[in-house]
Amino acid sequence: MHGVFHAATPSFQIGEFMEFKKNDLVTVKIEDMGHDGEGIGKAEGYTLFIKDTVIGDVVEAKIMKMKKNYGYARLVRVLEASKDRTEPKCSVARACGGCQLQFLTYEKQLEFKKNKVVGNLERIGGFSDIPVEKVIGMENPWRYRNKAQFPVGKDKEGNLITGFYAGRTHSIIPNTNCYLGVEVNEEILNAVLDYMRENHVEPYDEVTGKGLVRHILIRYGFKTKEIMVCIIINGRKIPNAAGLVEKLKDISGMTSITLNVNTKRNNVILGNEILPLWGKDYITDYIGEVKYQISPLSFYQVNPVQTEKLYGTALKYAGLTGKETVWDLYCGIGTISLFLAQKAKKVYGVEIVPAAIEDARKNAEINGIENAEFFVGKAEEVLPAKYKEDGVYADVIVVDPPRKGCDGALIETMLSMKPERIVYVSCDSATLARDLKVLCEKEYQVEKVAVCDMFPGSVHVETVVLMMYCGDKRK
Repeated sequence: MHGVFHAATPSFQIGEFMEFKKNDLVTVKIEDMGHDGEGIGKAEGYTLFIKDTVIGDVVEAKIMKMKKNYGYARLVRVLEASKDRTEPKCSVARACGGCQLQFLTYEKQLEFKKNKVVGNLERIGGFSDIPVEKVIGMENPWRYRNKAQFPVGKDKEGNLITGFYAGRTHSIIPNTNCYLGVEVNEEILNAVLDYMRENHVEPYDEVTGKGLVRHILIRYGFKTKEIMVCIIINGRKIPNAAGLVEKLKDISGMTSITLNVNTKRNNVILGNEILPLWGKDYITDYIGEVKYQISPLSFYQVNPVQTEKLYGTALKYAGLTGKETVWDLYCGIGTISLFLAQKAKKVYGVEIVPAAIEDARKNAEINGIENAEFFVGKAEEVLPAKYKEDGVYADVIVVDPPRKGCDGALIETMLSMKPERIVYVSCDSATLARDLKVLCEKEYQVEKVAVCDMFPGSVHVETVVLMMYCGDKRK
C-alpha cells in the first residue's frame, strides 16, 4: 500500500523510503492498530502511528514526530471512513486522554482487546493455540464508572474549570459530563465550582505550588445509590466549609463529604489524611452478595457490573468445593478474597497497604465471613516467609498484581508450593505473558483464558487465566 505524498517542498528518495519532514501532509490508509489504540499505516513505505484512526480509514494526517523507520502523525481529517468507525458520543473524545477507542464500534473494541491479549501471550509468552474461552463485554458500555477524579484549574481566560487531562499532559480539557461516569457527577461538579467562585477559592497550580483545590473525587454505589464527594486540597481547611456542605448534602444519595489533605509538590492525587465535613467517611456497595465499605482511599474496582463477572470467572476457575485453602495475593480491600471465602475452607489475603487490610478485615466482619484472614506486607515477602517458617500450603493461589506483574521471588515460592491451581487476574497482558512463561516453563500449563472488558472506550483490558499443575516438565 502506498500513501499519497503532499509535501510543500521538493522531496527525494533515501533508500526505499520517500524522505518526509515534520508538518508534511500525507494521505494514509490505516491497516493495523497499536496497543495504545492508535491507527498504523504507511506512506510511501514509511510507517506512521496516527491517534483517533481505525483499521480501514483513509485519512489525511500531518507528520508531527519522525524517527528513522517510523513516525507519529496527527489526524487532520477522515477522507474515507472505515465501516468500523463510529461517531464518538463525547464531544471532547479526541482532546481528552481517557478514551482511546471511542471511534471504534463496541464489537470491534472487544475484538481489539482480545487480539491485544492474544498477541502479547504469543509474542512475549511464546504461547500458541491459546484457549481463550470468552470475551466478556458489556450490554451498555456507558455510564459504568463508580469512581471519577477530576482535576481543577483555570483556562487561558482565567475561568475556573474541571475535566480531564489531555493525553500525556497535565492540561485540563473542560468536561463536566463524562459519558463513562454516572450522570450525577455533573451536578456535583457544578456545585463545587459554584462554591469556589462564590467564596473566591483558588484551584491548585502545579507550576507555582499555590492554590487550594487540587481534585474532586466522586464515588457512587451502583446498588446502594450512596454518593461520596472528597475534595483534595493543598492545605488542611477550606473557607466556608458549611457553604460547600449546603450545596452538596441535599443531592439525592449524598452520604459522605470529606477533605483529603495533599500538600506535596507531586502528581500523586491523594494524600493519606481524610478530614470529615459531613455524613460518614465511607460509602457501601455490593459485588454480588458481598457488601463492601469504601473510603476515599480504598482501592475498589471502578466498573461494578464487570467486576462481578470478572470475579465470578476467577471463582469458577478456582474450582472450589469447600475443602480448599486459598491464598489471595495483592488482595486490596478483600474484594476477591471475600468472593472466594463463600466457597473455600480458608482464605488468606495479603496486601502491602495497611489501610486496605483494615478495610478487608472490616468487610469480612460486615459480611459475617469468618474463614478469611489477612496479612499486611509485600506478597513476595509474606508468602515465602509463611511457607518456610510455618509450612503453609495452598490448594489454590489467586494473584491480582499491579501492572508490573508478580515479583520473581513470589513466582519462585508459588512454584515451590505447587498449588493444584493458580488463577492469575491481570490488568496488563504484557506482564501477564512474561509471568505465565516462567510458570509454564516449569510445572504449569494454561487451561483457560477469559478476556473481560472492564474499561469500554479505553485500550485497557482485564484477563483471567487458569493454570493447572502438571508435574515437573524438566524430568
